[in-house]
Amino acid sequence: MCVPLLLASCGAKKAAIKDTSGVTKTSSAQETSRAAHQLAFVQKVNDQKVYANNIVADMSFTAQMGDRKITVPGAVHMRRDEVIRLQLFIPLLGSEVGRLEFTPDYVLVIDRMHKQYIKGDYNQLDFLRNNGLNFYSLQALFWNQLLLPGASNVGEGDLHKFKANLDGMGQNVPVSLQNGNMNYVWEANRKSGIIGKTSVTFSSSGHGKSNLVWEYTDFSPLGVKMFPATQEFSFSTSSSNKIQEMTVRLKMDKLKTSENWETRSTVSPRYKEMDAKFIFDRLLNM
Repeated sequence: MCVPLLLASCGAKKAAIKDTSGVTKTSSAQETSRAAHQLAFVQKVNDQKVYANNIVADMSFTAQMGDRKITVPGAVHMRRDEVIRLQLFIPLLGSEVGRLEFTPDYVLVIDRMHKQYIKGDYNQLDFLRNNGLNFYSLQALFWNQLLLPGASNVGEGDLHKFKANLDGMGQNVPVSLQNGNMNYVWEANRKSGIIGKTSVTFSSSGHGKSNLVWEYTDFSPLGVKMFPATQEFSFSTSSSNKIQEMTVRLKMDKLKTSENWETRSTVSPRYKEMDAKFIFDRLLNM
């Protein structure tokens, strides 16, 4: 009686081993397929970035901080990997009242009304330097594309660093990236791969929590790709003694790809230079 029982027992163990092996293989295949689908979607999102090297447009600029709100006409000039420039004009008169210029090497703010300016590199601001944020990070936000902190662009070999959550049934798919204390989430359309919103969250015990939400609407053709003519970004932080919030809305018109313009601004020697870090700290504590 023992022999048949032993044989039956061995047979049952072998069958169990075979079944477990089959489940493991199936599970592994599913994970591989899942990862492939995620990577394919991240690739689709990355492929939506515009090909143009220049973006030029008229704009309406609106900024709100607390109960203070201003709306003025302006202009946008962006050249890939070189400059992002926002110009603000006096309504009706059309003369320039202020200019904000970002380049890979420095940030320049010109105040025409008070004849002052700020010029400094990104390393002067600890928050930007410590989190790998630079000109290329800002460029990716303005140009509606994925970004990788500390890198000038997102290459094919970088796509596996992003995670796409394809499990939901909604029209948007969250694509995320964790980088130290910074968490990035891009909400991309499931069918087109176009980014509709980017959220950046910074959290630390020493500096509190900061949130940046950048929304994109009014997509218009720019070459063979689509570009968001309206962009609204809201920033909130608890890094100071009280929570600060600010919202900026850029509504662009007459999008062009013209390249006949200068990429660097010059400052009059009559203008007084202000300290960048001082101005940044003062804004956060207003």
